[in-house]
Formats: sequence, structure tokens, C-alpha cells
Amino acid sequence: MEPIEVLQNLGVLRTGHFKLTSGRHSDKYMQCAKLFEHPAESADLCARLAGAFKGGGGTADVVAGPAVGGIIMAYEVARAIGVRCVFTERENGVMTLRRGFSVSPGERVLVVEDVVTTGGSVKEVIELLRGAGAEIAGVASIVDRSGGKVDFGVKFRSLVSMDIKSWDAETCPLCREGIPTAKPGSRKE
Repeated sequence: MEPIEVLQNLGVLRTGHFKLTSGRHSDKYMQCAKLFEHPAESADLCARLAGAFKGGGGTADVVAGPAVGGIIMAYEVARAIGVRCVFTERENGVMTLRRGFSVSPGERVLVVEDVVTTGGSVKEVIELLRGAGAEIAGVASIVDRSGGKVDFGVKFRSLVSMDIKSWDAETCPLCREGIPTAKPGSRKE
């Protein structure tokens, strides 16, 4: 089954009228956390991504993901590659390695994120890891919501690439039709 079909079947890709964390409105919403309710499907999709970074010049020594969305994914991708896994967290608004996690100078790190929209969190993780002397082996995501517009300066692979449209509330065609909004995101306003 194609990755997009898996995401649709599991309710990860939703359609409707959504108010996004940014305040913008969209007719589609990706809730990748729902993928990780299903161990077999999430392991399969993460293994497919891992395949793009096994062997050759793309091999990683470590897989890292930002909390919260990247934790389970980082674990599954690391398991598929056969390397260790770490995750980053924000501390006082700054991305950090905590809980005794570290990377060594020269280690090749694959950075993973469930959904890439602007790439902001991934770029923070890359900056943190490079600051510790690590080399970035690449970036992987289940979904690239930017439709390929985000550039990390390294190899970037996603299973699904979509350019999901969004609008300001003032120009939202769904608002004009009187369709009520849902706010499904994980961040509170």
C-alpha cells in the first residue's frame, strides 16, 4: 500500500476546515501522531525511510528527532538502520540534548521529523548537532507539507510530499461558506 493510502486509512490525513497552530486556515490537516498508534504501520513506514539512509554515503551512526513528534519516529528509524537514537527538547525555548544524550564530533546523524511544514524545528536540531561537531547524514520525514520547498542543505527524503494550501482567516473560502473550524493541533493558544 502506498504511504498516502496508509495515512488516509489511519485518519492521519484529515479533510475539513481547520484552524492551524499558525492561525491560518486549511481544508487538510496532518495528525501524524495517529500513525504511531499503529506499531506495524509506523514501523513499516519508518523502515521505508530508513532504507534511503542505509549503506553508502548516507549511512547514519545516530538518529535524532525533536520532541514530541520525532521521538517515536526516531526510535523506529534507528531500529531499522541498527543505530542508536536520541531526541532533542526545548529548554527555555532553546533546542537541547538532555537526559544524558550526546553526539560525538564526526558522528553522522540522521534527523527525522514526522511532518515538515516550514522546517524550523529540524533546522534548530541540525544547528544544535553541528554545534556539537556532528555531521548531518540527512533529513527524513513521513510527510513534507511544503511540497518540496524546504531546503535543509542536506539530503532530504519524505514518504509523502504535499503542498497543503492555507489561507488567512480573512481570505478563507471555507469561512465564506460558513463552515465551522476545528482546531486539532497539539499546541494551545
